[in-house]
Amino acid sequence: MIILNKKYTHKVGFMACLILFFGLLSPVVFASEEESDPKAGDFSRGSKAWSENCMRCHSMRSPTELRDDQWKTTVFHMRVRAGLTGQETRDILAFLQASNAPISSANTTTVKPTIKKVASSSAISGEKIYQSNCMACHGANGKGALPGVPDFTNKMGPLTKTDAQLLNNIINGFQSPNSSMQMPARGGNSSLSDAELSAALGYIRETFSN
Repeated sequence: MIILNKKYTHKVGFMACLILFFGLLSPVVFASEEESDPKAGDFSRGSKAWSENCMRCHSMRSPTELRDDQWKTTVFHMRVRAGLTGQETRDILAFLQASNAPISSANTTTVKPTIKKVASSSAISGEKIYQSNCMACHGANGKGALPGVPDFTNKMGPLTKTDAQLLNNIINGFQSPNSSMQMPARGGNSSLSDAELSAALGYIRETFSN
């Protein structure tokens, strides 16, 4: 028969209590972490986060280089190295996944031009839409904030196209032959209406045309 001294018995009892305590606590902690951060990834925030955290090393990489599942594995692997938060990681993933699918001409629809000489109220609306949905990629000055994004101020740039062409590209998405960066459909925000996209294009025309 083995007789344990009181000191050893107290240590064993204390350790057993700790194990039980943390075993019961851990599910609560993990559940609260999941519930406290439920936001889905956002394209615009992801574009900004990518330019601030990833572009210095990955400026020459194309979003079309990997499939959605491959980008998911890569982004969550790089999260630790870059010190990203969970929300930043989901935002960057949304940006890359929205930019990596090839545009199929068979799925595009021709849009009739609806751009007119915008009134001041429309210009304000278009400016707000541009700032919240387009500026992360195209920049406040319209010259492009990311590699591969076209320069609106270039006299031979995208604004040489008709309004109908540009609006069609904005609605359906567009891949420039000379760029690795794809324009996602509706700027990556599917909730934007054709009228809102038209207002944004009107703002771009008035602000950046030479």
